[in-house]
Amino acid sequence: MANGLDDVVAADTVLSDVDGAGGHLTIRGHSLMELAGRWRYAQVVRLLFDGFFDDLPSDAELEKAIGNARVEVFDRVQPMLAQLAPLDIYSGMRAGMAVLPDGDGLADALRLIAAPAVLTPALLRLGRGETPVAPDEKADHAGDMLRMLSGAASPALAKALDSYLVTVCDHGLNASTFATRVVASTQAGLTSAILAGLGALKGPLHGGAPGPVIEMLDAIEASGDATAWLRKEIAHGERIMGFGHRIYRVRDPRADALKAVVRQLGSRSETGSRLAFAETVEQAALEVLRIAKPQRSIQINVEFYTALLLEAVGFPKEAFSNVFAAGRVAGWIAHAREQQATGRLIRPQSHYVGPVPDLVA
Repeated sequence: MANGLDDVVAADTVLSDVDGAGGHLTIRGHSLMELAGRWRYAQVVRLLFDGFFDDLPSDAELEKAIGNARVEVFDRVQPMLAQLAPLDIYSGMRAGMAVLPDGDGLADALRLIAAPAVLTPALLRLGRGETPVAPDEKADHAGDMLRMLSGAASPALAKALDSYLVTVCDHGLNASTFATRVVASTQAGLTSAILAGLGALKGPLHGGAPGPVIEMLDAIEASGDATAWLRKEIAHGERIMGFGHRIYRVRDPRADALKAVVRQLGSRSETGSRLAFAETVEQAALEVLRIAKPQRSIQINVEFYTALLLEAVGFPKEAFSNVFAAGRVAGWIAHAREQQATGRLIRPQSHYVGPVPDLVA
């Protein structure tokens, strides 16, 4: 039996390949480093969607269509925002997405791309006692997401967020992508499949972990001694947030891509000093983990610099998983369409280990 399905191949895919030993991520024939900071999110959406939708437009037309979808989603969810606001930010986003049509066409896919970018700023603003800002269909996706959050978006911050969305757009058959493919294999619509992915992503062992990285950095800064703080946490059996990965045995390439983006924002004094401190913590943690767990290779993962980047562009830590979902939804949709195309229901077997009843002859 494969505990946790380790090393079980459950799908053939053209979408992404995670090389855990080499520390490489390939997305439809392109290395992550080729895409991050160079391709716009709409271009990567088109790359992922290519072959799965017959009416896929050009990059520029797709950017415009995503903008129109943001407006459509906002108009659809605006009457229910006040009811969603009391929920935690992730649950509110998920509930808002649940009302979207459950079709399989490109329009359905683009609404799902648009929804996290619309719902997250709107719910955050309501939580601050502010009025939600309507989308601008002519703006780029990341820039409009920041504009809806704070009323304005500098080109540098918009580019940083766009690079983040590209970096997390797809990552092999992780827990949320597998959950998405299971539901898609039943021939349920895209909204049903994406809701399954959202449910899996919420867990702290998957996409629900970037927020605690900020809490860890703040606690270490307050303690004044990173090494002592980290040693104490490990001695108490606590997990060091932002380190370790199920697949990677070397550095997570997404961490380096995001670190480069944060460094580009370093001209802002607050971000620069935060990055310098985080780099100090990173080196201390790697050394403490090397000594405490010599039998394992525990390296930095995507969560560590995700936290710094999203903090720098203006999102509070409780919304980090929402923004992760805003990037990953493109990959989920592509995987759902790929799974639907195979026509095969995912139905593994289980091995019964419970008590056996007495059989009456």
